[in-house]
Amino acid sequence: MKYNLIVFMAFLLISNFNWSQTKLPEKKEPLDKKGDLNLNRSKKDSVNGKKKDKEVQDVTIANYKIINFERDTIILDTTLNINKEYKFNYLRKDDFELMPFANLGHAYNRLSRSENPYHFFPRIGASARNIAYFELEDINYYNVATPLTELFFKTTMERGQLLDALLTLNTSKRFNASVAYTGLRSLGKYDYEQTQAGRFRATFNYRTLNNRYWVRGHFAAQDLEGEESGGLADKVLQFESGDENLLDRGRIDLRYTNADNKIVGKRYFLDHQFNLVRPKRDSIKSRSTLLAIGHQFNYETKYYQFLQSARVDELGEALFVSPIDDKSTLRTTYNQLTANFSNKNLGNLNAGISLYNYDYAFGSLVIKDEGVIPSQLKGEEIGVVASYKNKLGGLEVDGKLRYTVSGELTGNMLDAQVGYQINNNHRIYGKLFLSSKLPDFNYLLYQSDYTNYNWYNKESFENEQVKTLSGGFASKWFGNLNIDYSLLDNYTYFGLAPDITQEAIDAGYQDSFVRPFQDSGTINYLKVKYQKEIKYKKWALNNTFMYQEVNQDAEVLNVPQLVTRNTLYFSSDVFDKAMFLQTGVTFKYFSTYKMDGYNPLLAEFYTQTLEDNGAYPLIDLFINAKVRQTRIFLKAEHLNTIWTKEYNYYAAPNYPYRDFVIRFGLVWNFFS
Repeated sequence: MKYNLIVFMAFLLISNFNWSQTKLPEKKEPLDKKGDLNLNRSKKDSVNGKKKDKEVQDVTIANYKIINFERDTIILDTTLNINKEYKFNYLRKDDFELMPFANLGHAYNRLSRSENPYHFFPRIGASARNIAYFELEDINYYNVATPLTELFFKTTMERGQLLDALLTLNTSKRFNASVAYTGLRSLGKYDYEQTQAGRFRATFNYRTLNNRYWVRGHFAAQDLEGEESGGLADKVLQFESGDENLLDRGRIDLRYTNADNKIVGKRYFLDHQFNLVRPKRDSIKSRSTLLAIGHQFNYETKYYQFLQSARVDELGEALFVSPIDDKSTLRTTYNQLTANFSNKNLGNLNAGISLYNYDYAFGSLVIKDEGVIPSQLKGEEIGVVASYKNKLGGLEVDGKLRYTVSGELTGNMLDAQVGYQINNNHRIYGKLFLSSKLPDFNYLLYQSDYTNYNWYNKESFENEQVKTLSGGFASKWFGNLNIDYSLLDNYTYFGLAPDITQEAIDAGYQDSFVRPFQDSGTINYLKVKYQKEIKYKKWALNNTFMYQEVNQDAEVLNVPQLVTRNTLYFSSDVFDKAMFLQTGVTFKYFSTYKMDGYNPLLAEFYTQTLEDNGAYPLIDLFINAKVRQTRIFLKAEHLNTIWTKEYNYYAAPNYPYRDFVIRFGLVWNFFS
């Protein structure tokens, strides 16, 4: 699946030919959490039975709304702050708990562990390549007073660009449509690590005039792929030695240069609701009693493919002499029917049933001495779903429940949280997360042209059990603190087979010994994260600290004990307030730990205990500016490699982190 980015950009530019960057007042207005836009661009009075137009109301930034999957609404933010600096990356979110690879669009190693309550059913796997894939909960919907365009641009590592373009408009107060495309191509500094991606999204949402029926939906088509090299052929002589002749990273030898992998997917999503009782015109704001039925439909096709022109020794023996072509496909259909009750005092309660069909398949059977490996996992899951949300004064309660009644992927999940807003400056909260579900499909079944990458664990692997208790506070005075304590049973991971030999390790053949395992013990995991910004006049120091402790019988879950990020920056208006300038330096550090290895055939990270990595600083210098609705970003990344003589910075064993590089980008909003 390929998209012509040039044509798409031309469409955006033509549509905005007569648009300008009108500076909108930063006026705040009460928001409707359901995303309803009560915006009258003209007032009309009745005079002698006739209507007469009056002066058009002022449109403020508060009239441009973004609605997430949970139907919570936020206002479009065109300001420049330190959080925008942290989110100006390929993922467009704060990557504090991640460690990116050298090239943009490649993998991200993890520096912590967290749960995603949306992932109730097993996924296709290939989590390293899948990290930039727009999942169902990542798609936003919009409601805007006038057509809005947002352009995100950032230079890459070598010969390429990253561009994310969005156009959204309301044809009326009740109907909105949007189209967006993310395009990436980056050659990279090392040989044979080129990445490219295309992610197209189209959304719509509509509400009838009487608020009795609303519907929203989206279509997403995505293609994420990249070349795979297996890492450095000799990291000691060619990287850690600091040889000046090899500072041109294109001269470094790699394990192989004939492989690539990719994830391709398409998704069709529809969510709609009909109110059985005709609501009042202002029922969304007044929260009068409503009784409705709702339906969700989601159909998605997805495949992961690993291609290699010829077998390499680093991945083991192959079943056939022909080129390697491993491909797994997953087709899913999800339907959910709910009854929804909403009351001003009793809150919002949803309950219903769900039907999930899945088909995870390979091309053929594999017959081994140990037995036959099937080509398919296919079935149907019937479950019950429920959710509850309420807000009384400063108290907020939110909970979700999923339970499988019938099916082979039997599981359950409870995600509940309660918060209390003490005042405008202080809020406390607590969370409880309970989950029991099977791991991703590639742990249960996998087939490959490589002999060692064929397994079937559906009958032997049990549900992963997760129990997490969280709590913390958010305070403008004392900062933000969050504490998570988790108990993990039947933890499933990729690791090195016990029969691996020192000879294979010395030869760099670790990847051929990667297998799925399930730990029989209980893992105790503690994560404490604290964030606080200290300001003095035009200066600020933004600090984020994370402490982690793991208690386990075997070293299967490895994370650094300490991760810290500290940013000292200066902010000021310049040029008679025509520009807002923000410049500073960011220091990031994580302690030594047994960093997960990366397997290119599976596009997964695996647990390894052979070497330690970490304990090196990452220093970035940035200069950012805002002119009207345009934010400009300039960053010198990993600045300390200019003077350092220690080349020990890795994103994964045998995969170096990026060297010093200067990159430029911007985020540009157009309003009609």
